[in-house]
Amino acid sequence: SYTQTLTDARGRARGETQGVLLIQRPGKFRWESAPRGATATAQLMIADGRNLWFYDRDLEQVTVKPAARALSATPAALLSGAAPLREAFGVEAKGQRDGLEWVAVQPKSVDAEFRSARFGFAGLELRRLEIDDKLGQRAELRFARSERNGEVRADELAFATPAGVDVIGKPVQ
Repeated sequence: SYTQTLTDARGRARGETQGVLLIQRPGKFRWESAPRGATATAQLMIADGRNLWFYDRDLEQVTVKPAARALSATPAALLSGAAPLREAFGVEAKGQRDGLEWVAVQPKSVDAEFRSARFGFAGLELRRLEIDDKLGQRAELRFARSERNGEVRADELAFATPAGVDVIGKPVQ
């Protein structure tokens, strides 16, 4: 589980969300988020090994893309093991800050969805993730609880399109 804060290019707070991230390596994950205090998930992203599904409940819309293309240079690809680390990213140890050991990554692809990311670890546990996007915004995720090698059910990593929802894209079968 995590809490995420977003700041704009001028450092002004732009919102806070909370959510849950489940990862099953290689290449599968479920990333749910909602505005802080909301009772329902506003956005859901699922990588099922073939496709990346992004469901926005407010817009009643699902976007689907082949996972290999959509995840090639994203922080999610790093976490889920979907991309070869040193082929897709420059990696640099950044030492200690805020009681955590930090590692910085920078995508090698100019088409990447972000400019840089920093991962903060306490031992082997990921505690923070800072992502700088192409527009100068920064998302900071603070992980409150993590469980390594926990059970992940198959249905948690599958996406079924809800009735009446618009689908953009075509899934890989």
